[in-house]
Amino acid sequence: MFAKINHVAIVSEKYALLPKFYEAVFGMKGSTKSRPTRAVTVGDGYVGLNINPRKAGRPAGLDHFGFEVESVETVFDRMKTRYPTAEWVKRPGTRPFAGISANDPDGNVFDISQKDMANRTGVYVDNESSERQHERCISHVAVRTMRPDEVARFYADVFELAEQNSKPGDPNHYLTDGKVTLLIMPWRINNYANQSILPTGMDHIGFTVESLAKLKEDVEEVVGINPILNPIPVGKGKEQGARLELLKRQCPMGEHFMSDPDHTLIAVRERH
Repeated sequence: MFAKINHVAIVSEKYALLPKFYEAVFGMKGSTKSRPTRAVTVGDGYVGLNINPRKAGRPAGLDHFGFEVESVETVFDRMKTRYPTAEWVKRPGTRPFAGISANDPDGNVFDISQKDMANRTGVYVDNESSERQHERCISHVAVRTMRPDEVARFYADVFELAEQNSKPGDPNHYLTDGKVTLLIMPWRINNYANQSILPTGMDHIGFTVESLAKLKEDVEEVVGINPILNPIPVGKGKEQGARLELLKRQCPMGEHFMSDPDHTLIAVRERH
């Protein structure tokens, strides 16, 4: 593939705690290059999860995702000629995760890095050397947008993601790099009549696991050993119940829904 989804970024005041949750529950591995005052990274062998410390004025939660591409110049040319509202900015050369940040036609932010960038070596653990995902791995990244058709076309045109067939009546778009799916979901304000309104942007991340029953057993065991790693319940109470029902409708890829200890939503499905 011309491009691969290589990382997802979370902003959290619990940036030092969350990696332990993803390591203990999903078997992700930590990078030896994490810096004490900066983001902490864990990975599943293909996708890196960057957990960034929250700063003043910066919202917590899912922040952006990133691509590794064969040619950034090709990406620039496609964006400039086909999608003029999509812009990019080059980041500091010392930034280990990606050299460029950009936006899609609906304002969603993503990162771009050139394949084989020297300063990325080791940041995502074994991602570059094996590209073999762990038994529990990130399977999809979900984004809410008011312009799902245009946004899906953008990622297909610019990054050559392949669109998968959806079931009749499903308004979502499913685009894949061969291993990870970018789930594009339509945003409508009336979806939130019975709950707090979420704006457009990133919605949740998805994991595939070998067994849902085993995952639930492992969560109980982890929490029994260290209660601080307890995931936040999803669907408790009237408003959260409405949120869970919306998740079920909007994400047919998910068979079980949970959140990490800092409220990032996670959709889980069993490997079939």
